[in-house]
Amino acid sequence: MRQSCPTRPFSTILMPFQNIDRHDCFIVQQERHLGQDIMQAAALWNAHGPALFLRRGTIEMLESALQALLPAGTQALAEDALRLARRYKRLSGTPEIRFRLEKVSHDSCRRFHVDHVPLRCLCTYTGPGVQWKYADSDTIHETPAGWITLLKGRLYPGWSTKGAVLHRSPPISDLPVPVTRLLLTLDHPDACGMG
Repeated sequence: MRQSCPTRPFSTILMPFQNIDRHDCFIVQQERHLGQDIMQAAALWNAHGPALFLRRGTIEMLESALQALLPAGTQALAEDALRLARRYKRLSGTPEIRFRLEKVSHDSCRRFHVDHVPLRCLCTYTGPGVQWKYADSDTIHETPAGWITLLKGRLYPGWSTKGAVLHRSPPISDLPVPVTRLLLTLDHPDACGMG
């Protein structure tokens, strides 16, 4: 694992998540390969789960709400998403979080941007992952499915434009075969969409 940030010569930022606290670090990614059980569960969620599961609450509240509507065979996905939620809660220090699990089959949020939150965690279970770039660079990096991405938002204490990382959803409407992305977004409980 690389231990410095930002690492402009590299296309991924691999390091412990707590390094996001460094003033010069705006993104941290963890490489991982989803197991067959999670991949099967994600495919079943895409086939039978709701288009959007959006809740704000404690981990216990989120777990209860998620378990109440789980399609058959999707337990491994729920367990993985809740593990990430617990990890995000420890990093962010917020007692409640916003938990969003969404099926995306269109071009969503095509403009590179910085979120109006302190900290955002993203994981794409199916389809192409989040794209990102440094604000002062034209080089676009695409995150593989399964990887975990932690991004500083504009509300992160001490955030500045110097070295900032922008991100967007990958364009999928022009792909030769239709794709459904299954995207988990974890962030501040007052994030956009929770009003």
